[in-house]
Amino acid sequence: MIDFNKGDGLVPVVIQDVNTLQVLMLGYMNIEAYTKTINENRVTFFSRSKNSLWTKGEVSGNYLQVAEIREDCDRDTLLIKVYPTGPVCHTGSTSCFGEETAKGFVYRLQSVIDQRIKDDTSGSYTNALFKKGVNKVAQKVGEEAVELVIEAIADNRERFIYEAADLLYHYLILLRLKNLTLEDIEKELKSRSVSS
Repeated sequence: MIDFNKGDGLVPVVIQDVNTLQVLMLGYMNIEAYTKTINENRVTFFSRSKNSLWTKGEVSGNYLQVAEIREDCDRDTLLIKVYPTGPVCHTGSTSCFGEETAKGFVYRLQSVIDQRIKDDTSGSYTNALFKKGVNKVAQKVGEEAVELVIEAIADNRERFIYEAADLLYHYLILLRLKNLTLEDIEKELKSRSVSS
């Protein structure tokens, strides 16, 4: 159980995006905020300046839906992984520590692709292509790879970026069809880097 006594009834809480792993913000909780967070599955903090509870998003609508809560080894700090429903920082930025990382966006895109398939979103190119099956998606990945190679040889930077984005997008759909994620590919790459 988290130890609220060490910090005069408050513990620091690091908020992290569950998909991108980007650190979004830091806040504080007392036992009441912690309990409310657990019960509502939305992050509630204790405001030190207002001396009261506040649920992140109660004004903006940009709530932090709880995915996972962890205590640190000393049991005096929390890490909460969340599904943010919009920008976290009051400035409109993804994170209070700066803009979203490139890695973050690709993981968020993977999550959007997954959601469109799960929700069977009508009118979605992603969902329609997924329904055509592995042969069609694999063919599309092959076509995009060839187009990328052509632009690499032609040395056209703008077209190369465009085709690289197309390839990555279709590759993510193919991974989804094979019940794999970027994390699975990362794991394989990490195992190779250890052995090489």
